[in-house]
Amino acid sequence: MKSPLAWLVVWCTLSLVGGRREVYDDDMRLRIVDISHRYQADMPEWESEGGIGQFLWQVSSMKNGSMANASLMKLPTHTGTHVDAPGHFYDHYFYASFDVDSLDLHVLNPALLIDVPRHSNITQVMKSLNIPRGVNRVLFRTLNTDRLMYQKECDLSYVGFTVDGAQWLVDNTDIKLVVDYLSVAAYDHLVGSHLVFLKDREIIPVEALKLDDIPAGLYTVHCLPPRLSGAEGSPIRCILIE
Repeated sequence: MKSPLAWLVVWCTLSLVGGRREVYDDDMRLRIVDISHRYQADMPEWESEGGIGQFLWQVSSMKNGSMANASLMKLPTHTGTHVDAPGHFYDHYFYASFDVDSLDLHVLNPALLIDVPRHSNITQVMKSLNIPRGVNRVLFRTLNTDRLMYQKECDLSYVGFTVDGAQWLVDNTDIKLVVDYLSVAAYDHLVGSHLVFLKDREIIPVEALKLDDIPAGLYTVHCLPPRLSGAEGSPIRCILIE
């Protein structure tokens, strides 16, 4: 028979549940919104019907006698909320070490969250969005937010930039790019649009943001990837601060 203390330990263990939040508030009226997707087995993987599947394995367990719990993680670098480095589509940049570790941390700056009209292509409406000159970080919320990041099958009908839309953005704005699905480029323009965006190493595409239920407007955005030497892409944690 367990002692009262042993039962107390069991009860405490069973009652402990880790908290998961999307919004963080403090007494200073600072509101932080997590706009990164949570990694889980049924989140979409590029050109896959079955999601990313198992990506985390426990390699040591205290229940099995180990002194600590430890896990091994394995997943594609362009999964979930992630960033593209110039070497993603330019081989000479890849071998010149323009990797995730070389990215400009000035991605931490004021950003404008805008709504692209539903059932429209970003390219078709770029001029009508009236993005002010000098605004160089824009979060594009499209139809993707409504439907695609919550199904495990990768949907290649997602909204993205065509080559001409990418070129217009580069030629006429100061924007660093942030979007709400696995690629900034429309699938039929996958290579061409990426080449336009990454050519001058000025645009840092951040992809697959979680932009649900956030009012359009001006925020401070913070996005930081791990320092992965040699990586052409990486998961990234992004937050908005009001």
